[in-house]
Amino acid sequence: MSFVKTLATLAVGFAAARGVQKVRDMGGTAGVKDALRKAGEPGGMADDIGAMAQKMGLPVQQDQLRSMFDRFGKGAAEMTTATESGFSTLLGSMTQMAGAGAAGLGGMMSAMTEGTALGKVSEDNAKLMIRAMIQSAKADGAIDPDERKAILDHLGDATDEEIAFVEAELAAPVDVAGLARDTSDQMRGQVYAAALMAVQVDTEAERTYLRNLAQALGMGDEERDALHETMGRPTL
Repeated sequence: MSFVKTLATLAVGFAAARGVQKVRDMGGTAGVKDALRKAGEPGGMADDIGAMAQKMGLPVQQDQLRSMFDRFGKGAAEMTTATESGFSTLLGSMTQMAGAGAAGLGGMMSAMTEGTALGKVSEDNAKLMIRAMIQSAKADGAIDPDERKAILDHLGDATDEEIAFVEAELAAPVDVAGLARDTSDQMRGQVYAAALMAVQVDTEAERTYLRNLAQALGMGDEERDALHETMGRPTL
């Protein structure tokens, strides 16, 4: 694997973790099934993954990505409706669908950069974006065991180094200043977009974290809000 591919895989892991939270919030499985059915729609999981790839300078056909996630998502939702035997079945279907999408995109991203000068830069940038995702997800408190499992379950073919990196970041305290200090001017938008990808922006803690991150990265309100609109997230 590679950190570029790990980044793509984690993106859908966080989407799955958001599905876990939806189940809790709604008191049932309807939220996850709804997320599955809408995975290929504007603002869905496919757009999150596509935005990440584009921010890394990789060519992505958004229509094709939406079509792929739409097919996997609706199939998984209908399968769980027909054979549902509990929460674990539904999350298993979501994981299968998300993993298939991540494997395809992550493999493409890795193949495009591996063994090139861009590859080393992409790996370093992917680490930064992974840190941003994880910090953002922890902004409203610690990631609980169910959410952690939903995230880590997607890293089955990651190397020991990559898994150790992710686990260390999950355990580390939120450090906006440190993340911003390690981020070059050219990576500001990518790092902020990665942080935004991991949350729904529906709590004050998430909004506060994103404001602080944007400020630490030297982003103006207009630049920040444009990213929110592009990625289908509420503005601050």
